[in-house]
Amino acid sequence: MSDSLLVETKGAVRVLTLNRPERLNALNAELLAALNAAFDDIASDDSIRAVLLTGAGRGFCAGADLMQNMGGSGKRDLGASLDSTYNPLVRKMRSLRKPIVTAFNGVAAGAGMNLGLAGDIIIAARAANFTQAFIRIGLMPDAGGTYFLPRLIGEARARALAMLGETITATQAEAFGLVWKLYDDEHFATEALALATSLAAKPTQALAAIKQSLNAAATSTLDHQLNLERDLQRELGNTPDFTEGVTAFIEKRPAVFTGRAG
Repeated sequence: MSDSLLVETKGAVRVLTLNRPERLNALNAELLAALNAAFDDIASDDSIRAVLLTGAGRGFCAGADLMQNMGGSGKRDLGASLDSTYNPLVRKMRSLRKPIVTAFNGVAAGAGMNLGLAGDIIIAARAANFTQAFIRIGLMPDAGGTYFLPRLIGEARARALAMLGETITATQAEAFGLVWKLYDDEHFATEALALATSLAAKPTQALAAIKQSLNAAATSTLDHQLNLERDLQRELGNTPDFTEGVTAFIEKRPAVFTGRAG
């Protein structure tokens, strides 16, 4: 694995730490390849039941590394880069049958911010800030930004953030609904891991079904969504974790979920 991405396993949690602190963890080809490979590995490893994605140093991710990716002058086929790296990564994160906690520990800008929004539960340190910086260099939001932003914070705020390129604080992000919760900076890493660990102890198949159904809801009709809920609930009713959950409820004890499909 690349030095630009730290990969650790803590219990059933896979911790991914963007590790280019001298560049505020800006995304280059090496880091993007490492992230894609890491999510492929997570998807195939049944022992991993949750993911924590964060950054090293004072930044989460400053977006694309323009010094490496865009050196020199002239036009670029930016669509090719999206097709080969960013878009596959966003799709892997959204379709992963395990929950992802995005822990915004600091600066989050451009594609770095938007990749973080592909997570399932988004938290931030109070020192974090957020910028859709694309407009500053003549571009539009990518890496899912035009999809995630209006769904998270509404169209009016999404348009303003994208078109103005203004930076908002973590407190504003929480008020907008961009993040689930804020934590004090000094306790942030501990709280982020605790949250991911709690998710790893929950019924993994149920979490996967929640992800699948909420992903579909964005473009679904009510009838389709009701049918999907029926079909997924039918599958969950046949899992060991459902049996364990009901048994534990009857026996008045904490449930011990395994995350197995059958």
